[in-house]
Amino acid sequence: MTLIIGITACRQDMHDQPRHEPLEGSVFFQDGRASRPLVEGTVARGHLRIDEHLYTGKVNGKLAKTFPFAMTGEVLARGQQRFNIYCSPCHDKAGTGQGMIVQRGFRPPPSYHIDRLREAPVGYYFDVITNGFGAMYSYSDRISPHDRWAIVAYIRALQLSQNATLDDVPLEKRSQLGGNER
Repeated sequence: MTLIIGITACRQDMHDQPRHEPLEGSVFFQDGRASRPLVEGTVARGHLRIDEHLYTGKVNGKLAKTFPFAMTGEVLARGQQRFNIYCSPCHDKAGTGQGMIVQRGFRPPPSYHIDRLREAPVGYYFDVITNGFGAMYSYSDRISPHDRWAIVAYIRALQLSQNATLDDVPLEKRSQLGGNER
């Protein structure tokens, strides 16, 4: 019996604390609101995006023609990995626009190898991945800006690979292709 009285006497209703829900009224503040307005100019930690080139794919409001950071082998490998996950279902692994969804009856996206897209600035691809275009929806909430740039670099590599000639391969690498050295 003493145990039961002791247990009920020690109960502290931590789960039922006096608090206000968002947008609930309050008599504590003069304006009658429980939630306080944000201080003007406040930016959530980790969300200050002052590098226009990196975060928008634009430089001075125009589509960027350059990458915002160095493209390395690791960046290209990451771009290929992300491309295969997010892009290849529609664009296929070679970027021809004949991915699995097209084989299932959906409208095909354009091939990355047409002149219009080979000549497009890299900022164009970044903008399309970020904001979507036509039937393609935005990937900004799924793919980080750095990974979007890595995908763009991989798309450029795909475009170069589809139009490459033996002259584009360094002499020391030609023997690995099984082609004739000059």
